[in-house]
Formats: sequence, C-alpha cells, structure tokens
Amino acid sequence: MPVETLTYETPQFLQKLIGNDLGSLRLVAEVFGVALTSREGWVRIEGDADKIASAREVFVQLERVRRQGGEITPGMVRLVTEGVQRETGDAPAEAIMQLKMLGSGKRPAVLAKTRGQIAYVQAMRECEVVFGIGPAGTGKTYLAMAQGLHWLKEKAVQRLVLTRPAVEAGEALGFLPGDLKEKIFPYLRPLYDALYDMLEPEEAERLIERGSIEIAPLAYMRGRTLKNAFIILDEAQNTTTEQMLMFLTRLGDGARCVVTGDPSQVDLRRHVKSGLREAVELLQDVEGVKFVAFAPKDIVRLPVVQRIIEAYQAGRSQNSVPQRPKSGEGEGKAPCPTRDV
Repeated sequence: MPVETLTYETPQFLQKLIGNDLGSLRLVAEVFGVALTSREGWVRIEGDADKIASAREVFVQLERVRRQGGEITPGMVRLVTEGVQRETGDAPAEAIMQLKMLGSGKRPAVLAKTRGQIAYVQAMRECEVVFGIGPAGTGKTYLAMAQGLHWLKEKAVQRLVLTRPAVEAGEALGFLPGDLKEKIFPYLRPLYDALYDMLEPEEAERLIERGSIEIAPLAYMRGRTLKNAFIILDEAQNTTTEQMLMFLTRLGDGARCVVTGDPSQVDLRRHVKSGLREAVELLQDVEGVKFVAFAPKDIVRLPVVQRIIEAYQAGRSQNSVPQRPKSGEGEGKAPCPTRDV
C-alpha cells in the first residue's frame, strides 16, 4: 500500500497546523479514507495514491495559511478539508487569506474560519447593509469589528461606530450601582472586549479619545446622520421595530453598517416585536441589503457550545418554537452592487 510522509521543522509547527487538535487528523483520515500516523514533527499517510494526494493537499493548504501568519483552528481544518473534497479547483488557502484582516506585531491576523464566515466577510465588502443572523459563537460581532477596524486603518472610513440596545436580561438598569455611564457599561462590555482583543490597549484608547471609535447605546443614535462610517449594531434581536427603523435611517454618504443578532435570544418584554424579525421579513428584496445566516457548524468556540446549541434547537423544534423566521434562512435574494472601499 502506498505511503507518504510529510515532515515539518518542529512538532510545535505541526500542532499549530492541525489547530492543536488531534481530532483534525481523524477528520482528514475519515473524509479521504486514509490512515494517518503522527509522531513528533511528521505525518505518515497510508492509502490509495489518489486518496493520499487529496489528504496531502489539505496539509499543503493549511501550511500556506500558517506560513502567511494565519492561526489554524479545527473549524478551519474542516473548511479546508471540505474545499479539497469538493475538488472545485479553488485553493482554500487563497480564499481564506484574501479575506485577511488586521494582523501586525503580536496580534495575529483575523481570518474567516468557516464557509459561513467567508460568506459574511464577502458580504460586508460588497454590500452597504449586512445582517449577520445566527447562534452565539459564530463570530458575527468579532468579524464585523475586525472588518471595521481594517477599513479604519486603511482610511476607507473615518469612524467606527459600535452600538447595541441596553436591554436587561433579568436585571433592571435601575438596580445596578453607579451613574448612567457605569450602568450602561455592562451592556457595552462585549464590544470593548472584542476591541481590546484586536488592538493594543493604548491604541484602542487613543482611537476612542480621538473619536475615531465610538461605543454608545442605541438610544444615542437618534437624530444623527453617520457619514463615512462603519457602524455595527450588535444584539439587534433586542431592538424594537421603531429602534431598528431609526438605526437603519441614520446612514449617510460613505456609510456602511452591519447588524448582528440571534432571534432565539430575544430579551424584550412579551408581546413586543423584535426589530430584527421585522427587518428579516421586510428587507429581503431590498437592493444593497444582504442577509447571511449562520449555522451551528459555524460556531468557533469550544465544540461543546455547538453541541449545546444543537440540543436546544432540537428540543425547541419539537415544541414548535421556531429558531428564526422562515424568511431569514439562507442569504438574502437581492443582489448587492460591489463597490471598492
């Protein structure tokens, strides 16, 4: 039986090549029907010659991503494996690296790691208004933040505006200690966390002080016109219908916006319709607007998170509780004009 051995400079490089997860080796072995053995810094592939060639191509593509500064995750291994399996002639590594954002010094580049994430980043680069809809952990907010910071550094936009509704989930604002700013901060904390994960603290604070980055509750958007800005509305499932319309009509010349949300996690009072649900129903065919729906397989947190969400979805579907509006499944039908920014 044919055998081929791939050798790398260090065991650590090989570990990073497979996303620090031995399950990646099992995945490649199962998909292509080969036997994989790994020791120290090498991988031995046994099987039919054509199957060995396919498995080897997965490692070649992953190596290209890694040597260009990309951080490999198990989800990315699956993405590359599926790409090679489809035999479309496209190079998965090239598609991934074309969407590279940020990355300099100690901060690794931000890359799309699943097919859903690739579609999401491409939509942000092509359309004025993008809705990223799906479960927690799929990178909706994180990738939008990275794209906004990328364009801010490239001077394609002048400002990055981050906002979310201050809706409590079981705890009222009035019962939190402190003044208004201190009460609002817990609701905006996830946006700050993503920001400081991508930038050095000093740089982030400098951009905030200069007004190049603004983080504010959704209520502060009323009456404004946002020009030459990249705006992110996070947790949009907690907007009312009036708030969503108000937000979408803030866009001025040169502005782009991304709306993220999970329709299964609405914290609004009972009988109050979510603005995100209404937008999904009304804006599917609007030119310049695109919807990207994420699936549990797009989750890039711990694998147990994906299993938890799938279990909840299965249980709720049995009880006839919809996970998201029917019209929100898949991507929007309206074409989006491509524009360089």
